[in-house]
Amino acid sequence: MPLTTIRDPLWSTIRLDPLAERLVDTRAFQRLRNVRQLGWAYLVYPGATHSRFEHAVGAYHLAGVALARLDEAGALQGVGAHERAETRLAALLHDIGHYPFSHALEELGIADHEAVGHALITGGEIAGILADALGPEAPARIAALIRGTSPAALQGLISGSLDLDKLEYLRRDARMCGVPYGEIDVDRLLHAMTVVPDPHTGRPKVGLVAKGLSALESLLFAKYQMYRNVYWHHAVRSATAMYKRLVDDALRADRLAADALGRYSDEGLLHALDGAGPAPLLEALRARRLFKRALDVPAAELDDPEALDWLADDRDRARAAEDALAAANGLPPGEVLLDFPIKTQMLGLDVPLVRRDGGIETLTAQGLPGAMHLPTLSTQFYRSARCLRVFVREPRRFERNAVLRMLRG
Repeated sequence: MPLTTIRDPLWSTIRLDPLAERLVDTRAFQRLRNVRQLGWAYLVYPGATHSRFEHAVGAYHLAGVALARLDEAGALQGVGAHERAETRLAALLHDIGHYPFSHALEELGIADHEAVGHALITGGEIAGILADALGPEAPARIAALIRGTSPAALQGLISGSLDLDKLEYLRRDARMCGVPYGEIDVDRLLHAMTVVPDPHTGRPKVGLVAKGLSALESLLFAKYQMYRNVYWHHAVRSATAMYKRLVDDALRADRLAADALGRYSDEGLLHALDGAGPAPLLEALRARRLFKRALDVPAAELDDPEALDWLADDRDRARAAEDALAAANGLPPGEVLLDFPIKTQMLGLDVPLVRRDGGIETLTAQGLPGAMHLPTLSTQFYRSARCLRVFVREPRRFERNAVLRMLRG
């Protein structure tokens, strides 16, 4: 049976096998065509209108390339055909539960996109297709790969320090935004991947041969540059903060149901919000009238920045702080928005490394003697890219120490 081909601007020709094609044709997967990969970044980078659909198909393609190269190197001995197939399908389905406009809504305290995806993969149309082709346990095994809880040898290709998701989105996002920051030596990384016994558990695990360290460094640098210049760009974060407040208001007023959010496309959700009553924030987003910075402080300049992580993961407290800050400055509720994005590890590291002498050790947060200290760089990059920001509707400046006293009080 001839394979279906997709022409892709990043990877050229992508081939879908019949099972992947059946999954792509499901309603849940087709929704991803209308969920932007980078949320509101298109308001800053007009080319950033690419979707989760393209990224998911690209991840599926990279999984096929990685498996072929591992097989050529003899690294897949003992890895059965079903596990290989399930790994490719996990790459295809890893973003199936994404909310409209990327990750922003997860900061409201609702279920993360992987939990939404788990329900879609283990129930309904997708589960039926997977079970019919690979057996009744296949949906649960694929969902575990995506959640990072699978004992499978190929887990690291789907969720881990070297997962294919990162390689795909950094390259694609940079290309579509028109920036040079996402250049990763993907070919070198794929050629340097292997499957070896974990030094601590003895279980087979995706690792890296020593010649791939420079390519791993390129991944770290690319990720830092993309967060600093694209994902956490001040205007992107302003639009994201406005969107979060808009949806939060609708949820609290019972105009939207949290468990329904994962079924919307980007425009579908905006339409639902539009029909729920007057929404000045929605009108402002559509007209690109973004809130302005009243304060912008890099995390590197803060004492104990992690003490303010609650701004990203405790929505009730963050909302109360926004309204208290607004009141203190003579503004009505909703006129001040706080933003302090969280990404606990800019590049989490837990990778078996095959030394040139054949020995195996683990590259972790402690680093390796004689190698660039990637974990230290990761922390420094994170604090450099991350900023505490206060956004307001009309231009004005807030005094730094007064804001910090209120947030730490």
